[in-house]
Amino acid sequence: MEHVKFRGTACTIIGVSRPYQLKRRAQHQDQTRQRIIEAAIELHQTIGPAATTVSEIAERAEVRRVTVYRHFPDEPTLARACSGQYFKRHPFPDPDRWRARTDPVERLRTGLRETYAYHRATQAMISHVLADARDHPVVAPYHDHWRRVTEVLAEPWRLRGRRRALLRAGIAVALSFDTWRTLTCEQRLSDNQAVELMLRLTCDCAHDPDERTSNAPAKR
Repeated sequence: MEHVKFRGTACTIIGVSRPYQLKRRAQHQDQTRQRIIEAAIELHQTIGPAATTVSEIAERAEVRRVTVYRHFPDEPTLARACSGQYFKRHPFPDPDRWRARTDPVERLRTGLRETYAYHRATQAMISHVLADARDHPVVAPYHDHWRRVTEVLAEPWRLRGRRRALLRAGIAVALSFDTWRTLTCEQRLSDNQAVELMLRLTCDCAHDPDERTSNAPAKR
C-alpha cells in the first residue's frame, strides 16, 4: 500500500511499512472479535444461550457468519470467550476479605449481603445460563466459586461431623442464585429480608436437629 503526496508538479511516493499494515490488520481483527463477543453476551442475557444462533450473533455484530466461525470455530470456544469477558466485568465477591470477621454470624451476614448484591447485578445473565447450560463446562468456575465461598463461611463455626455437614448444606442453599431468586422474585422479599431469613435458617442448621427434637415439649 502506498500514499501519493503531491508537491507542485512533482509527487512523492510514501511507502507504508509492512509492520504497520500488519498492526492495523490485527487491530481490525481484534475489534471484529470483540464485536462478536459483545453480540453473543447481549443475546445470552436476553434470550439465553440455547436460543442464540450464529446468524443472530453475526447480524448483531454486523459481520458474516463465516467471520464468526473464523474467530470462533466452535461453540465451546465462543462460550469461553463470552464467559471470560462477562466475569471480567462482573468479578465474583472475594471471600478472603470476609476472613477479617471472626464472628461466624457476622461473617455469614456479610457474605450473604455481598452475594445477593452480586446475584441482583448478574440476574439477567445467570438466570438464562443456569436454565440453559447449568452443567456446561464453561460454567464450572461459577459453581467452584460458590463451593469455596461455602467453606470460607463455614470456617469460624468450628463444627465437626454431622453438625458441620448440616451447616455447610445450609450455607450452600443460602448462597444459591436459585434461593435468592425464589425469595426476592417469587416471594417479593427485599435483599435484606432475604439475608436475615437465610441467616436465621442457616444458623439453625448449626444445631443438631435431634437435640431440638429431644428438647421439644411432648405433645399431649
